[in-house]
Amino acid sequence: MSKTAIIIPARYNSKRLQGKPLIKVCEKPIIQWVWERAIQVKAADMVIIATDNQEIYDTAKAFGAQVEMTSENHKCGSDRIVEVAQKYPEISYIINLQGDEPMINTACVEEVIKNIKEDEKADISTLLTKIGKDEDLEDPNMVKCVVDINGYAMYFSRSKIPYERNYDIANFYKHIGIYGYKRESLFKMTQFPQPEIEQAESLEQLRALYNGMKIKTSIVEYNSIGIDTIEDLNAFKKLVEIN
Repeated sequence: MSKTAIIIPARYNSKRLQGKPLIKVCEKPIIQWVWERAIQVKAADMVIIATDNQEIYDTAKAFGAQVEMTSENHKCGSDRIVEVAQKYPEISYIINLQGDEPMINTACVEEVIKNIKEDEKADISTLLTKIGKDEDLEDPNMVKCVVDINGYAMYFSRSKIPYERNYDIANFYKHIGIYGYKRESLFKMTQFPQPEIEQAESLEQLRALYNGMKIKTSIVEYNSIGIDTIEDLNAFKKLVEIN
């Protein structure tokens, strides 16, 4: 039976915020915030946390999540997700939901699932949101994307793209880091070697584009709240306290 699974990679050794998945906000670890959003997605049949850390594993089990222990040697979240997917041959569609986006909009996840299931040409699906010219477009942490007339990604970059020679007509789109994969597409992508553009930008999705895979995008009115730094964490705490 074909199933759709949300898999949430969660590792302890984050370079900028050690032990991030376990940091508590309002008595709940960040990974639990993400999981609680994920299980509300109606189009998903399964939600699995994938980790290489025993404490994260035990914590996830304690709040009721399905969780799989994975190798410590994976270079990226996609490799960790592949290891989990190999254990579940019934999974045909895989959603890579970042473990550091505790306020992820469930409607956005539904959109990713819809695109990967309904678009026969798409290997991968993801989301973009329009960004204003007054935002810090030079920030390398804000990944930008340009798309073709059919909504397929042409390129992702940490640089500002497109170059606004005619500034008044340029539109800029920020990438929201959630991916939907057809099973065979994920397995194929992770077997390709890293091309130079991926190494230069440190953006894994460029490996897919470099090898001719198609990434379908949707533009949504949502600005992701990822927790990468202590400043991000404090901003999330303030948001939760207000609400």
